[in-house]
Amino acid sequence: MSNLDLSSGKSATLQRTAQVVEHVRMARDTYRIRLEQPDLARVIRPGQFVMLRLPGRLDPLLGRPFALYDTFLDAQGEPAGIDVVYLVVGKMTGILKDVAVSQSLVVWGPLGHPFPDPAGDQDVALVAGGIGQTPFLAHIRELLGTRGYGGQPVRRRTRRVRLYYGVRDAELAAGVKDFESAGAEVHLASNDGSIGHRGFVTELLESHPAPQHLFGCGPEPMLHALAKVAERMRVPCHVSLETPMACGVGICFSCVTRVKTDDGWDYRRVCVDGPIFESRKLCWE
Repeated sequence: MSNLDLSSGKSATLQRTAQVVEHVRMARDTYRIRLEQPDLARVIRPGQFVMLRLPGRLDPLLGRPFALYDTFLDAQGEPAGIDVVYLVVGKMTGILKDVAVSQSLVVWGPLGHPFPDPAGDQDVALVAGGIGQTPFLAHIRELLGTRGYGGQPVRRRTRRVRLYYGVRDAELAAGVKDFESAGAEVHLASNDGSIGHRGFVTELLESHPAPQHLFGCGPEPMLHALAKVAERMRVPCHVSLETPMACGVGICFSCVTRVKTDDGWDYRRVCVDGPIFESRKLCWE
């Protein structure tokens, strides 16, 4: 199986065992796990995701989807593996937080489609809620042309990137310094006012000048609100859905979402048709 068809830009799905080389706490109940897997690191792009499974365990039986946070490089500057960031919310992540360095996980990917290039080349805003910031570090680096991914040429895709990141409270804000170091202007919001703007992250977004393109990831109510903001601002908006998945490769049809069609609406599988969709094409209600 070829890892990457450079003529088409499409990468084949790989299933591999990957060794954990780093596992660190980033914020309350939030961790970054680093997996050594050069084959995967060479082909994955921002916006895509992987499925992770604990080897030798039947409970949980199925893998879980995790967005690419970033790739990391070896001493020669070549892709050596991937980072994913997760919030402990269920059985899988509760077990995952206790996985030690030198242990291995089963990983398959890259899955889904990468982020599209923005419509404008001047000002892009990324809007994240909860754990929805995780796809955006690599995206920032790709947009600003400081890193290349998946065999794509390194080029600057936009002049300015703003990240609007909303959390319940300050202790849940994870990766802020990473985003700032990558070159993004970071604006924070929290439900309780313990960090940044007190209130919804979409309110914070609307208090600033409109960008030329919006990207969002987070809980569905936030994405729905972001879609309405995009309509008011009259700018294109792409959202990365956090839909639960079972297989990740389009077989089980457990992750469908409704999209608008010429005849009304139809279902699309988030794992293979997404996870990124134009917000105006989604059926939110």
